[in-house]
Formats: sequence, structure tokens, C-alpha cells
Amino acid sequence: MMALAIFPGSFDPMTNGHLDIINRALKMFDRVMVAVLMNSAKKNPLFTIEERLALLRACIPSDRVVVSSFEGLLVDFAKHQDAKVLLRGLRAVSDFEYELQMAMMNRHLDEDIETVFLMPKTDYSYLSSRMVKEVARLGGDVSALVPPLIETSLRKKFNGEAIDLPEA
Repeated sequence: MMALAIFPGSFDPMTNGHLDIINRALKMFDRVMVAVLMNSAKKNPLFTIEERLALLRACIPSDRVVVSSFEGLLVDFAKHQDAKVLLRGLRAVSDFEYELQMAMMNRHLDEDIETVFLMPKTDYSYLSSRMVKEVARLGGDVSALVPPLIETSLRKKFNGEAIDLPEA
């Protein structure tokens, strides 16, 4: 049986911090599933779910990484995927408090699923999708924060242009 870990998030947009966590996880697990949450509580995402899935697939070059979407409880999705591990990135103490609560709730819902916390490289310890979007919206340089395809897609989105989605 191959060990599968699920890395959930909104990935709106994916950052180099996300890529760093995925690459670290590939050193520990046979496969990683990047699971994009379809969250109706997050109002007005910049990228549609279809755009996020296509961009993630294009930016993650490993055949050991699968990109999927889900809605509902993460533990139910993990069980359906036969995954026993959830991956979460921790940037700061403030992340830990929230993530600990989520991990404990997930354990309450399904005691067979573990949460593994990974810290990104120091270069990405301050990085969030929200901050990247704000900098890009204001015309700032995000080239060191996101893959080139994401940078181009951000610029096009904020200029009101259609983005070029890579073929699946």
C-alpha cells in the first residue's frame, strides 16, 4: 500500500510556499494529493475552481502529485481517498493555534487520520495567498513568490484579461 498524504487548501493562488510544502512532503510520502476546497464561505475567490485546478496541475511537475477538488468535511474526503495523513503548512505561531484546533477537530471526527505539520523554508515563512493577491493587485512584483504561470495569470486577472489555462 502506498502512503498518500492530502494537502488541502484554497490555493487562490498557489504560492512558492505551497510548492515548498509539497516538495517536502514528497520526501516523506509516496504520493501527495493537493486537494482544493470548494468553499462557499470564502466570498469571491480570484480564480475559479477550474482555473485553480488547471494552474496547480501545470505548476506541479511530479507524477507523484495528484490535484483534485472536494467539498464537505476533509476527513470524509480523506477516508474516501484511503488517506491517513493530512498535511498542513505552519508559517507562524498564529497559524499553529488555528491549525491545532482543526487537527483536534479532525481527530475527533476520525481518530484514524493524523495531521502532519510542515514548516516552509524561511524565505516563505511570511507568505500567504492573500498577501500575494494584494501585492499583485497593486502592481507589485510577485515573481519571487509564485511560479511564473501564476504571476502571469495574476497580472491578466487584475488587468481584466482572460487567462490561458494549460491543457490537462
